[in-house]
Amino acid sequence: MKMDWISGAIDYGVIGILILFSITVVAIALERIMFYRSLEVMNFPDIKSLELALTEKLFVIGSIGSNAPYLGLLGTVLGIMLTFYNMGLDASMEPSKIMTGLSIALKATAIGLIVALVAVSVYNTLLRKVKVIMLQWEISHG
Repeated sequence: MKMDWISGAIDYGVIGILILFSITVVAIALERIMFYRSLEVMNFPDIKSLELALTEKLFVIGSIGSNAPYLGLLGTVLGIMLTFYNMGLDASMEPSKIMTGLSIALKATAIGLIVALVAVSVYNTLLRKVKVIMLQWEISHG
């Protein structure tokens, strides 16, 4: 079949990228948490340099949170295309095979949503921590 590559693209491509996104979010979150814990607020001469240091890499987490559902949706669309293609080749295809194909296609969306939920939650938590640290700097500097 000409469309068999789509199955591999969904499993290894789309879902692989989503797993990579998930690992990236966790790694950056851990790095930021350790940085915030070791941070000496008084070492920063102004609020802008503090903000730059605090928000470094947060855009990556925000971008992953924003784009993971779309990547998952891409995997679902590819999976549904494959299912319809196979249905076109075999008009007498059993409904169980169709439903199996569609449910497998939807796993990409589910994984994309999970990655997005985690990334957005982590992003909001870290952003709140940034705001607290910046307020502490402002209070200590009058």
